[in-house]
Amino acid sequence: MSASGGVENAPLNAKQIGATAFALFTKNQRQWKSSPLTKESIAAFKKNCQDNGYKPFQVLPHDSYLINLGHPEKEGLEKSRESYTDEMSRCEQLGLDRLNFHPGSSLKQITDEQCLLLIAESVNIALKRTNGVIAVIENTAGQGSNLGFTFEQIRFIIDHIDDKSRAGVCIDTCHAFAAGYDLTTDEGFKKTFDTFDKVIGFRYLKGMHLNDAKKGLGSRVDRHESLGKGLIGMTVFRNIMKDPRFDDMPLILETPEETIWAEEIRLLAAQV
Repeated sequence: MSASGGVENAPLNAKQIGATAFALFTKNQRQWKSSPLTKESIAAFKKNCQDNGYKPFQVLPHDSYLINLGHPEKEGLEKSRESYTDEMSRCEQLGLDRLNFHPGSSLKQITDEQCLLLIAESVNIALKRTNGVIAVIENTAGQGSNLGFTFEQIRFIIDHIDDKSRAGVCIDTCHAFAAGYDLTTDEGFKKTFDTFDKVIGFRYLKGMHLNDAKKGLGSRVDRHESLGKGLIGMTVFRNIMKDPRFDDMPLILETPEETIWAEEIRLLAAQV
């Protein structure tokens, strides 16, 4: 949801389209530096969430697209760590309990394992400097040198996070499909999430991004599509809505047509 004019507007915008959960950026996602949140803005955000029935577990903030917690160069890594810690702090100030982030990229300058270790180290630094906010690792499509596109890579990061009570995962359906997890059939859905449970564990799942895909299975290309209009189809979304394992967590639409979000929310609700 847009937080234009202040983060306190995001819950109001979410309510307008009938959302029962929402995501937001707590600062400009394409800038390194942003002004600190004001006391007034924090108080208004909390009030607007309370007035409109949004509890912390129904909100999944997203960090800046600039951040790369596995950056191979010292300057880029330090800037990313400083910005990420600031984002965690903002969530803490707003009374939110989780922050979604893309793991990071090796930029093909270091090995995948070295990059994954840097990501875990970056998370550990941020967790030590903040309180109560869960670091939610989002799976990627594996585009370019982006890591975190296999469940095993995500598990590796979690294994190297010191405080596992503050480690979580967000599964993006488009990214999973692009990374090679077939979600188009009931059998594919079962196999994918059986594997997820075996490798990572459902206890770590703290949210999902529900997106169809414009590019094919295993394409490693991250292109979102509106629900039912892409190459994944409705089967996975129907299964998610019917499966109690996905209850009580934010299921976020990142589909490209903002004008039909309200319609897509109703479509998902009708699958139950």
